[in-house]
Amino acid sequence: MSLKTSNSSEKPMLPLSDPPKNQIDDKLFKGSAMTKRGAYAAISYMSCAVLLVMFNKAALSSYNFPSANVITLLQMVSSCFFLYILRRWRIISFTASESLLISDNSTKFVSLKTLKHTFPLAGAYLLYMLVTMEAVRGVNVPMYTTLRRTTVVFTMLVEFVLVGQRYTHSVVFSVGLIVFGAFVAGARDLSFDTYGYSVVFLANVTTAIYLATIARIGKTSGLNSFGLMWCNGILCGPVLLIWTFIRGDLKTTIDFPYLFSPGFLVCPL
Repeated sequence: MSLKTSNSSEKPMLPLSDPPKNQIDDKLFKGSAMTKRGAYAAISYMSCAVLLVMFNKAALSSYNFPSANVITLLQMVSSCFFLYILRRWRIISFTASESLLISDNSTKFVSLKTLKHTFPLAGAYLLYMLVTMEAVRGVNVPMYTTLRRTTVVFTMLVEFVLVGQRYTHSVVFSVGLIVFGAFVAGARDLSFDTYGYSVVFLANVTTAIYLATIARIGKTSGLNSFGLMWCNGILCGPVLLIWTFIRGDLKTTIDFPYLFSPGFLVCPL
């Protein structure tokens, strides 16, 4: 057997020496599997999720903005814009195997074949976004947070129906405990709105379908989370734009009295 000489960049790192010191120090706690980078990512995700709900609720309830679809459209456009800038500057990539060091002069980040492959995922994403936005309008923030805790239950049921996924008794007990704790936390909110509660539970169903679709299609597409978000925006944006135009939401937005209010402008974006 002949040995081929490879470049230094292609040499694998063999476990012949101790790991770099910065990899050891990167652990958040001694003996913990979570790194500082993972902790920062979790905190950032939590902050963005909370702010997104609060801002959407402020726009839809405090300002009584009538067109939730327009807010969804603006958020899609904003996400695609930032993804385009970050990808063009090679700060992020859209596929797991894509190298940021390779010169890329192409304006097409994702092939047409890949877009067609992710079309069902984009449809599930659009349905999830529209129903979730209506759910935020329907109930107050504490009850919305409480009812959304049941999303895990719906996801487990959808995965069982679609792929026959089964979970251990400990996992089921943990999920039940989380849901029970969420209902205990929101038990003092005695306001009951049949329409609002129904829309929130429908949002849980659409979320479960979206997550199950990611598991089935997202992994086979070769795209990472940024690539999937890009495809969702590219496919759903034009559809949602046409839908808002047909429904008259764009005209309603232009005639909205608080459209140029600084406080309102911060909410949708």
